[in-house]
Amino acid sequence: MPSLNLLGQALLAGLFTGGLYALLGLGLSLTWGLLRVINLANFALAFLGAYLSYQLATALRLDPFVTLAIVVPAFFVLGVLMQLGFQRFGISELVSLIVTFGLTVILESLIQWIWTADFRRLETPYVRATLKVGTLYVSVTGLVGLVAAAGLTLGTWAWLRWTYLGKAARALAEDGAMAAAFGVDRRRLALLLSGLSAAYAAVAGLFIALSHTLAPSQIYAWMGVVFAAVIIGRLGNALGLLAAAIAIAVSEALTMAVTSPGWAPLVSFTLLIVVLLLRPEL
Repeated sequence: MPSLNLLGQALLAGLFTGGLYALLGLGLSLTWGLLRVINLANFALAFLGAYLSYQLATALRLDPFVTLAIVVPAFFVLGVLMQLGFQRFGISELVSLIVTFGLTVILESLIQWIWTADFRRLETPYVRATLKVGTLYVSVTGLVGLVAAAGLTLGTWAWLRWTYLGKAARALAEDGAMAAAFGVDRRRLALLLSGLSAAYAAVAGLFIALSHTLAPSQIYAWMGVVFAAVIIGRLGNALGLLAAAIAIAVSEALTMAVTSPGWAPLVSFTLLIVVLLLRPEL
């Protein structure tokens, strides 16, 4: 039986990993839930953002968090351009899955061409910074990532719930024709949502760079578990995504502490199957 200290440390690790899952899934949840675009390229964008943060921080000696001032606006524009392409060719929901998978492969090849397949690690004081709370060690990077995930998901939820644009986006997802009849400009709103989704991927990329060793093949490592979190949390529901991501990550971490790491991948899909059986309307 693992010690209470080990379980506490596993719980913290699960919370921080859940924050990263939520950051990775936020853009996918928005585009899938509100635009009916299953944008797998968000995962590749997150890793592209991680590599760009790494490059800017090492080559120009910028603080990793300052790199967001460059990467986030650039990714917003990239997201807008992607959506313009989807609109130009009238991409449907199913086709978007295939097209964005192709974009993911292209971005992976681009990353490998520029940075090679070698493992890279962003070395900053943030990586080693920890706080000691009782007998537990708290990663400062993980804590900041969790706070960022909570802030962005809460802010997105509030924006969708209480602002005109947010209400228009939800109305568009419910009944596009009716929303258009009331003056909602679907094209411009879709560009905004796609830009926001790409910007969220840039933020996720920063925390990937701060907490993990980078390699192009890792783009696919979290696809399954983040997909599960997006579906369990309900499409387009930012707070639901955060709750689901944390529940999955904590379950995985505790499973690894109690049994062995090999059992952890079963957790997310077991939870997904159980939730879909109990709530098939998801």
